[in-house]
Amino acid sequence: MFKIVSKPAEPASTDRVMSPSAASPALSSFVPYSPSVELRKPNEEAVFAEIAATMRGISGTFNDRARHAYRPVHAKSHGLLKGMLHVYPNLPLPYAQGLFASPADYGVIMRFSTNPGDILPDSISTPRGLAVKVIGIQNAEMLPEHAGQTTQDFVLVNSPVFGVPDSEGFLKQVQLLAKHATDSQSLKQLISTSARAAESAVEILGGESALLKQFGHPETNLLGETYYSQVPLRYGTCIAKISVAPFSESLRELTAQDLEIGGNYSALRDAVVHFFRQQGAEWEIGVQLCTDLSRMPVEDASVEWPEKESPYMPVARIVIPAQDAYSPARRVVFDELLSFSPWHALAVHQPLGNVMRARRQAYLAASQYRHAMNGRELLEPASLEQMPD
Repeated sequence: MFKIVSKPAEPASTDRVMSPSAASPALSSFVPYSPSVELRKPNEEAVFAEIAATMRGISGTFNDRARHAYRPVHAKSHGLLKGMLHVYPNLPLPYAQGLFASPADYGVIMRFSTNPGDILPDSISTPRGLAVKVIGIQNAEMLPEHAGQTTQDFVLVNSPVFGVPDSEGFLKQVQLLAKHATDSQSLKQLISTSARAAESAVEILGGESALLKQFGHPETNLLGETYYSQVPLRYGTCIAKISVAPFSESLRELTAQDLEIGGNYSALRDAVVHFFRQQGAEWEIGVQLCTDLSRMPVEDASVEWPEKESPYMPVARIVIPAQDAYSPARRVVFDELLSFSPWHALAVHQPLGNVMRARRQAYLAASQYRHAMNGRELLEPASLEQMPD
């Protein structure tokens, strides 16, 4: 039976206390949440519907080819983890809200993935994703479509910004994915390799290209990455973005570390499985609160919120013990039965902004199609024990 060990694999306390010197400014320093922070566009519902239809079309394309429906984005998983989330005690008021209002322990699962909607070899290197599902939240008001559930999802990517400002840019992105969905693997490999080389040249000159990184992410170990919500959500009386960053030393050592891919189709998965066969690991959840809507906009997802004005402050620790990180039973549950969405959320963590509103319809439609085509019943867990070892 899977057991959460009381002593982590590496010496690190899970009862971190924010020191007075690190205490946040007063609550009045942060922009208060109100429905008025969202500015809806006249045509956005039509754009949302087109995004959902395009994403369903991507799944349909690969379903016709493989006789199996995958997620339209982040189809290929690389690590499927199970552990605990510990909310820190003594958080200052602006950060002690919602899920993190008071010290608590919750079950948690983590699904690592890469961006495309098809199962490509890992030598075609693309942005990495992390979906976190917190399980066992009792007596909390959920968003209407999540009523009766006890989970909170955080859908994250290893970049602090979304790359396009709004749903119209989002639509162009998914249309581009749909257009090239049936390109050969050799062509996708050529694009990925060329983009990595071009990005390296840009970085040598002291720059960075978000566009090139979309096509040719460096071949590094995904366990060393920091993952971001990219777009904001409500944080009780405030507005925030979320990060999940390596905390244990063994993870920090993997940051920017090259991973030998070679001809290994599943090198990323193998690296995760090898790591957790030997040891556990810890990540820290950070919260960045909005202090100025002009420099930290809600409706423009392409703007990076300056950390000098509002750093990510630690609010909780994820502790994952050594385990089988990709068992057959776990793959079926995580990849086939579960669905991850930022709209699986507490009411006080409602997703905000045009891109998040687009995801509401698109993610639901994609999940419904995938489960229907594969003859699977959607599972939204009520306890960690429902997740296989």
